[in-house]
Amino acid sequence: GRALLVNFRRGTVLHHFNLKRPVNDIQFSPNGKFITVTHDAHIQVWRTPNHLLREFAPFVLHRTCTGHHDDVTSITWSADSRFFISTSRDMTARLYTLDPLEDYRPKTFAGHRDVLLKAYFSKDSKIIYTISRDGAVFEWRQKPKDRAGDDSDSDEDMVDADAPTGENAIALTRWGIAQRHFFNQAHTKVTCTTWHAASNLLVVGFSTGVFGLWEMPSFTNIHTLSISQEKITSVAINPSGEWLAFGAKKLGQLLVWEWQSESYVLKQQGHYFDMNTLSFSGDGQSVATGGDDGKIKVWNTNSGFCFVTFSEHTAAVSTVEFAKQGQVLFSASLDGTVRAFDLIRYRNFRTFTSPSPIQFSSLAVDPSGEVVAAGSNDSFEVFMWSVQTGKLLDVLTGHEGPISALAFSPTGNTLVSASWDKSVRLWNVFGRGARAIEPFMMNSEVLALAFRPDGKELAASTLDGQITFWDLENSRQTSVIEGRKDISGGRKVDDRVTAANSASGKSFNSLAYTADGSCLIGGGNSKYVLIYDVREGVMLKKFQISENLSLDGTEEYLDSRKVTEAGPVELIDDRGDESDLEDRLDKTLPGASKGDLSKRKYRPEARTKAVRFSPTGRSWAAASTEGLLIYSLDETIAFDPLDLDIDLTPQSVLTVLNRKEYLKALVMAFRLNEKHLIQRCFESIPPPDIRLNAGQLPILYVPNMLRFVANYLETSPHMEFGLLWANALLLAHGRHLRDRSGEFASVFRALQKGITDFQMSIART
Repeated sequence: GRALLVNFRRGTVLHHFNLKRPVNDIQFSPNGKFITVTHDAHIQVWRTPNHLLREFAPFVLHRTCTGHHDDVTSITWSADSRFFISTSRDMTARLYTLDPLEDYRPKTFAGHRDVLLKAYFSKDSKIIYTISRDGAVFEWRQKPKDRAGDDSDSDEDMVDADAPTGENAIALTRWGIAQRHFFNQAHTKVTCTTWHAASNLLVVGFSTGVFGLWEMPSFTNIHTLSISQEKITSVAINPSGEWLAFGAKKLGQLLVWEWQSESYVLKQQGHYFDMNTLSFSGDGQSVATGGDDGKIKVWNTNSGFCFVTFSEHTAAVSTVEFAKQGQVLFSASLDGTVRAFDLIRYRNFRTFTSPSPIQFSSLAVDPSGEVVAAGSNDSFEVFMWSVQTGKLLDVLTGHEGPISALAFSPTGNTLVSASWDKSVRLWNVFGRGARAIEPFMMNSEVLALAFRPDGKELAASTLDGQITFWDLENSRQTSVIEGRKDISGGRKVDDRVTAANSASGKSFNSLAYTADGSCLIGGGNSKYVLIYDVREGVMLKKFQISENLSLDGTEEYLDSRKVTEAGPVELIDDRGDESDLEDRLDKTLPGASKGDLSKRKYRPEARTKAVRFSPTGRSWAAASTEGLLIYSLDETIAFDPLDLDIDLTPQSVLTVLNRKEYLKALVMAFRLNEKHLIQRCFESIPPPDIRLNAGQLPILYVPNMLRFVANYLETSPHMEFGLLWANALLLAHGRHLRDRSGEFASVFRALQKGITDFQMSIART
């Protein structure tokens, strides 16, 4: 029941508030002055806090509406913000007024045979539609005058004769059922709906993964499409009514559909189970992740979108690694295979296997990309293959426990392996002499390894929470960081001791050096990720990966009010108390779900499976319970949802330009990608404003802008104007362009060519 009031554009939390009940729906009134919230069987109307005043108690309760006999499921406002209609699990809808009306009792809309999910007003507010879970849509209109004394509902056509007028017309109308419509989808339930009043479109999502589009009030089915294997849990429609967005919670699917052309605008899906591992590409532009669902996904770090998924593995993926050179990705899995993927043609071009079936838990690729090594959980051996031929080159034996981590030295001469047998072994894999150097013995089981970028130092984390540093040239231990108390935090629901005294989650299972080797980042089975200064051995920064209270281990202190005689409320299996049969059934097979199967109920824990630093040194990523988290020094790395906009026309660009909003007009022109529009906006900017606009130009459009300036220098007589722009862009965004010099090489060459040609033409004259 906790609520946050957030400034969406700034991403700032304005107010915290506790509504003290689970919330099914919360809605702003169209004029923004009120907020309605479900409160079990009641509805509370709150005044929207004033953003101009700093108040001690900004939330003021306007009124509470009663009448329903079961939980309220949704609330919908009328267009004039004077009325709202609510639906409930008691199979009725009720029409309320914002302010009390004399002699007015809330109207009840009854007749459905299942839970009502949603109710909607038509654009003129003369029709109300109610939708129930069993697939029935009732159309309510004004009752004819000659039936004023007859309260029975009939499906006869109703007319709007003698309909009330004025600002209270909705409340004074005598509503009756005009039509009953049914979706007639066999063996399915309605799970979510939305309504677009301007075009009279009703969008419905079903439990079978099918969605449908109907035009009202004629109830004409425009089209029906299956988009998922699981039920659609949420649906939304954009203001113009052309794009539909769908979400399937169980599979983590997000889909944006353009219904007129019947095409996908966006289609994304996360990992079904936990994300186990991640790896940055050499240029830092892509991140590969592997999960318990056996899939490997490659994500663009700038947009946050997954652009390719590999599903060749048949079991959980334990490790993924990019080759240092070329577009190749390697992965190790518990299905007993190591696979190599081509990221240009998107195919699995090599599969490496061991002589006998074993599970691979770790992976390393040498800097040249010619040799790949994998460690096993079963036989405690390290296998090495040639990438070119696919043949097994060698099997390294000596460990007495499962191999937990492998790493090649950045110089490529040494392979390091860590094991649960409390040792770290160095292997001279390419030399002709003895293979194994004397192992480094630890005080506890070794969980993770990391090489410093220059290859002269090795960091190893152990189960007792220590990070040990070794000088490889002299084979001696240089320092130890006691990270046990730093990483510990978060008390789980079933813990008998406090978070400070708990033994679990006090070790690092993943380590990574920064690009310059001065700092080390580590994560483990807790809610924290830490950055240490290697030389001083002190903690510089502590990141909390999640504030989500539905995850286990995010709270430091448990709430004693949630502890009963039978144990914590969160661990009591209340699935049998659900009102829906589908929610009461447990269809999972033993071993098919994550967590301890001996427990009646399982909550995912807040933990970090892997952390990696970007090769650029400007960002780092963590594979956590909540997904792939990317932390960056560059604010522009975040995905901008405003880019997904279709209300963008040449006329709107010119309108903005006429208002002298030059930067906004220029960005809109780049998004339309119309050359004549870009040139018109470009040439309209006064020379004194060039530096200001260049500095405020979003980083996403800087390469396009530089390419345009390069072409402008070649074709336009306004040379000084073009040079002023080139100078201002390079001064304002020089660091970003330098860090991605390989990616923008073609832009730099075009700019250099334009300036050189101009210089030569001046020299000739």
